Parts: sequence; C-alpha cells; structure tokens
Amino acid sequence: MEKSIVVDLFYLPPIEFFTAIQDYDRILVERSDNYQKQTYRNRAQIRLANKVETLSIPVYGGNKKKKYSQIKIDYDQKWTNVHLRGIQSAYGKAPFFEHFFPYLEDVYKKKIDNLYDFNLELLTLCLALLRMNIEVTETSQYREYGQETDLRGVIKTKETYSERAIYQPNPYMQLFGSDFVPNLSVIDLLFCEGPHSLRILQNSRKIE
Repeated sequence: MEKSIVVDLFYLPPIEFFTAIQDYDRILVERSDNYQKQTYRNRAQIRLANKVETLSIPVYGGNKKKKYSQIKIDYDQKWTNVHLRGIQSAYGKAPFFEHFFPYLEDVYKKKIDNLYDFNLELLTLCLALLRMNIEVTETSQYREYGQETDLRGVIKTKETYSERAIYQPNPYMQLFGSDFVPNLSVIDLLFCEGPHSLRILQNSRKIE
C-alpha cells in the first residue's frame, strides 16, 4: 500500500524534513494554507566560518490572511545575490559543491515570482539530488487527512528538533569547526556528503 505524507513547503528545508519523509512513497505539499511569518517557508540555515547564517527571502504582503500560493517574492531587494554568495562562501570548498551548485543556481536565475512555486522547484531539485524516489503532488484544498501522515505545523523554527520525535543528529564532516551543527538546510548535507547523504538521513531517524 502506498504511503503518503502531507507536508508544509519550506525554503531549502532542514535535514529534519527529509528525515521525516524518507520512508514515504508520496508527499502531498500543502498548497491551500495561509502564509505564516517566521517559519521555514522563507528561511534556511547554512554554516559559515564563524556562525550559522539564516538566509531569508523578502516577500510582499506576508500576512496571515493571504494564501501561501499567492505570496510574491520581493526582487527589488537583491537577495538572490546575497543568498548565492552566502552559499558559495559557506560551501565553495565542500567536496560536492561543483557537482550540485550549478543546478541550484539555475533555479535562482529563473526569478520565479511566487514563493510557493520557487520553493516547490527547489524541493523537487533537492529530492532528485538526494536520489529520493518520492512522488510530489499538491493539495487542492485545505482539509484534514485520515489515511495520510500529517506533518503540517510540526516542524517549527521556534522549537528545536530535540523537542520533536523525528530527527536525531548523525554527524558528518562539515567544513568549519570541530563541533557538529545539526539540522541545517539540506544543502549543507548535500555539499558535504553528496551520494552518501541518503545514508546519513537513514541514520538520522529518532529512535525512542
């Protein structure tokens, strides 16, 4: 029987997200919910030499009464250059940077108007680079689900991963410092581990 999971759509999602979806055949991306500020919908975390940096996408009219799928990205702010330069600074010397960065850069260069559509394209790319054979579909209306696992509203920026029963860090070799930083954006894992990323995800399941 096909296993499905309903998910929120994030910007370059954290490793925890992919740990949660890895055993499913299909993900249902929630298209019909209202936009929420201060979430992973428009922010992702990467590791620089001296700190963890949050990359944030500026948007127009991000209020709770507006549908996520209607939120427009603010390209008047030169955030794409900031994000791409930040990613290059963080991972330019990573083992698999040259393999994966051009695919990522191509998505940014499209200047997709809607945040939802931009994030969906990035999610599809990340699944392909991770070699996760998961079908991606979208909801047509906001509703409760019975058969499917519901991950909506579970992964929050205001809580740590340790408060949820999803992800247990499986350390891998990061570029900076000797202390492992868990649950960064999945691109941290991809650039550092490449084809080994899926094994890391499999070993990151939280066992209670």
